[in-house]
Amino acid sequence: MVTIYDIAKKANVSAMTVSRVINKADNISEQTRKKVEAIIKELNYIPNSSARSLISKKTKILSLMVTDISNPFFTSVARGAEDKAMQMGYQLLLCNSDENIEKESKYIDMLISTGTDGVLIAPANDSSKKNIRKLIKHNIPIVLIDRYIRDLGCDQVLSDNETTTRKLIEHLIEQGHRRIAIINGPLDVATSRERHQAYCDTLRLHGLPVNDKWIHQSELFHHSDVSSKIKELIDLPAGERPTAIFATSNFLGLNTVKSLLKYNIRVPEDIAVVCYDGVPNYTESELFLTAAEQPSYHFGYMGAQMLIERIEKTSPAEPRKIVLPAEFHIRASSRYKVEK
Repeated sequence: MVTIYDIAKKANVSAMTVSRVINKADNISEQTRKKVEAIIKELNYIPNSSARSLISKKTKILSLMVTDISNPFFTSVARGAEDKAMQMGYQLLLCNSDENIEKESKYIDMLISTGTDGVLIAPANDSSKKNIRKLIKHNIPIVLIDRYIRDLGCDQVLSDNETTTRKLIEHLIEQGHRRIAIINGPLDVATSRERHQAYCDTLRLHGLPVNDKWIHQSELFHHSDVSSKIKELIDLPAGERPTAIFATSNFLGLNTVKSLLKYNIRVPEDIAVVCYDGVPNYTESELFLTAAEQPSYHFGYMGAQMLIERIEKTSPAEPRKIVLPAEFHIRASSRYKVEK
């Protein structure tokens, strides 16, 4: 392995001079800089980042922990975070918790032991608090994205769950729907709770019933099989069967439509469907599903910006919260108007 001493010997300069060139110090003549850089390129030298971090106390590595990288939302979040990290001279390490607290804990232990300058994290659920507190205990800056944890006092980039849910439900009401069901994720996740509460509040505000038979909480967002709940809904008596379903995530929305079609239920003529967040990697569904699409790229981009500001101590002392609005796309899955 080529070392700075090999470069120094060939360039006939000191190892300190080579180090200054690598670290882009100002007190080096242009002639010496060019000579050393040419030899670095010739010998294909790669600086030892571990050794450099021991000196600087910084790794120049940000870590992003998401709950499901196969979800297009988090894929786009990762793209935004990486773009911002690279722009600011950092690299991005990706961790995928699969909504699993134990897996999340192992990743956090690894990040603490190997070193990271800061962590951008979508918590698996409320129990993530103990994992995140380990990062705080080790003075590692954090920014929460998409999901919050109470009483942590850190920067956050979140969705406007209340307003977005209300608009989706009110769209269904405007289409004439009075019996609206919800297919939701686990209630130990902040986004699920807020969307559930907004669903109930909006129905009550418009004088509509909140029926326990129309409410379903899945254990996970992505891998949940909702077909059994859909079967329960369509087997209800004619006067109790919902005419519309609100799915609180993109994958729940996809699975809802698939299940309805499996039971020969037409969408939207028999049951309309709207969902929170889009499915950009699924072309047919994107053109079909009414969705409130979050600016996922900006969750990552702005989250990384806030994290770097914390690392470099250029941020305000008080924690910041950014709430991003969703963009509404009314499509075929909810366009059929019910006669009142």
